[in-house]
Amino acid sequence: MEKQLPLSFDNTAIAFEAKTDKALKKANFLFSNIGKPWLVKLGAVMTPIAFKLGLPIKGIIKSTIFSQFCGGETLEEAATTALQLGNYHVGVALDYGVEAMEGEESYDAAVPEFIRAIQYAATRPDIPFIAIKITGFARFDLLEKVHRKETLTPAEQQEYTRVRNRVHAIAEAGARHNVAILVDAEESWIQDPVDALTDEMMSLFNKGKVIVYNTFQMYCHDRYPFLKVSLDKAVKNGYLLGAKLVRGAYMEKENKRAAENNYPTPIQPSKEATDKDYDAAVKFCLDNIDKLAVFIGTHNENSCMFAARLLHEKGLPHNHPHVSFSQLLGMSDNITFNLAHAGYNVSKYLPYGPVKEVMPYLIRRAQENTSIAGQMGRELALIRKEMKRRAMA
Repeated sequence: MEKQLPLSFDNTAIAFEAKTDKALKKANFLFSNIGKPWLVKLGAVMTPIAFKLGLPIKGIIKSTIFSQFCGGETLEEAATTALQLGNYHVGVALDYGVEAMEGEESYDAAVPEFIRAIQYAATRPDIPFIAIKITGFARFDLLEKVHRKETLTPAEQQEYTRVRNRVHAIAEAGARHNVAILVDAEESWIQDPVDALTDEMMSLFNKGKVIVYNTFQMYCHDRYPFLKVSLDKAVKNGYLLGAKLVRGAYMEKENKRAAENNYPTPIQPSKEATDKDYDAAVKFCLDNIDKLAVFIGTHNENSCMFAARLLHEKGLPHNHPHVSFSQLLGMSDNITFNLAHAGYNVSKYLPYGPVKEVMPYLIRRAQENTSIAGQMGRELALIRKEMKRRAMA
């Protein structure tokens, strides 16, 4: 076997092959501005106000930040984006990005939307995944109470049964149509019921094939041990584990709550500790690839290269059916497209939904980008390198 892994994340010709010169210039403009924390803060405050006042800002948002990070306002628009990505052997994890819709009516209404997405994905080889959040089907306070192991009132018990039924309906549709369901991680103080519901769905639907994936946030110091526990449980109960590995999305909120409530933070002591656990989790999954499927969701080039190299060294095919890589739409194209080009299974997380409703998601994306040290600089450097290469071609 060749010692050299034929993969590089510096090849901008492959990274941006799907982008026209115009799209590249637009991305350059956008990332230049997202790199300014003051502008992101201002946008986070002013955008919801502008929507409330009925100001005509939808068009501006849709043609800038929305078009960079979202697949469209409707499932049909998202499908067009998926088709474009599919031309470059990049799959899609469809994510109905509407957040903070509360109330039993909203939770019930979300279920057919997801089932419709699953049914559509089943007709398309380029949409292997659908992403869901348990908080899209359940009241946060209820999940918090379950997490604290408090006794539920009869009414709350019925409410929780409805939550389970919603999640079950989606997982069952996924199994019926052979579309995988990625269950997002949530805040640590509601994570136990999320894990319990997801484990139950895995035990029901992950018999011969992985349909349901739980998400393990490696910036929490207990998640790598929990990954091992989860695999033991799966083996003991005769099902395959679905493991989506991420670093995490609620760090500031977690630390703040821990400080305010005077308990030890669940967050790792350093970025190095997170990186160490992340790569250990990747290795653990690849060492047990006959008992689980892993979804490597990260923008970290080192972790992606580590996973690719491990596959290579183990003599496993690049496109092993139990191994998928993923990055968010609009970011880290240098990782996504170079992995796809080298024959790995890779997908983009593709949020869709009405502009106004996905604003919380978009604001969080912008905030995350400004807080990831060097992320904007890396994105911009690669975009500018490709613009220069094209200019000289």
